[in-house]
Amino acid sequence: MSEPRVRVLLEPGWETGSIADDVRRGLSRYPRTLPPRWLYDDHGSALFDRITRLPEYYPFLAERAILEAHADEIVTASGATALVELGSGTSEKTRLLLDAFTRSGQLTRFAPVDVSEGTLRTAADQIAERYPSLEVVAVVGDFTLHLAHLPEGGRRMVAFLGGTIGNLYLEERRAFLGALADVLEPGDSVLLGTDLVKSADRLIAAYDDSQGVTEAFIRNALVVVNRELGGDFDPDAFSYIPFWDPHMERMDLRLRAEVPQRVSVPGADVVLDLAMGEEIRIEISTKFRISRIAAELEAAGLGVARVWTDEAGDFALTLAVKA
Repeated sequence: MSEPRVRVLLEPGWETGSIADDVRRGLSRYPRTLPPRWLYDDHGSALFDRITRLPEYYPFLAERAILEAHADEIVTASGATALVELGSGTSEKTRLLLDAFTRSGQLTRFAPVDVSEGTLRTAADQIAERYPSLEVVAVVGDFTLHLAHLPEGGRRMVAFLGGTIGNLYLEERRAFLGALADVLEPGDSVLLGTDLVKSADRLIAAYDDSQGVTEAFIRNALVVVNRELGGDFDPDAFSYIPFWDPHMERMDLRLRAEVPQRVSVPGADVVLDLAMGEEIRIEISTKFRISRIAAELEAAGLGVARVWTDEAGDFALTLAVKA
């Protein structure tokens, strides 16, 4: 087994400056927001891994079912010799793709990309052990900032799984897909996982699980701000409010102040007075229709080659190719 290489693109202490800017900007808006990327510290990543195993949280199992049924087709259609995974986390589902690539004999390199260095190093070690002939080049970086630094060479397929694209607002999605298309070479492809529109009841149940794991995950945003910026948020002074926005076709996950409170965040030079009932948006999760996915990809210069869904039509994997 060859040891995985790890490239760290994030400067030491990068979180403090970046999170300070995000917190200062987000808490000055209405509705007030905290960017969801700060949910994924090592503890947040562990919580999200637990979320994917909850009975209410269908996206993980639906996407896994697509990969189990169609991984060989995806590999053949992509013609890729290198796989890059954005927001890789533990890369658990991706191993189904790696197994298919192993059967095809066409893959030479795997490059997982994630901001959580601890999670990434553990996953990279496991991948290198399981696929000893594969070159593993892990990248500690932010996929919204470091697309230009993705490993090059070979015919690449960039996997962006889990419906994570839905956490970006429309303008952010346009910018992200455009930037991604710009760094791809003709013949490179994108495998995009998207959660599809369905009943509000199912969606709310998926984001308000009976064990409270998703609630703990969302509250972790306040814990991160307190730890990184010396904030004095009291996470227990907020209630968790997940709701379906039918106009924007997205889940909106917020924390609502249960009492009037003044919050100080010295590291961001913020003093915040919150009224009782005032909310902070922590994350959105947009749900898609297949026609909308295709339109957004094609607007970025990525032509849709194939679309796969699970049997229930809950989730889609779209393969789009750079012309």
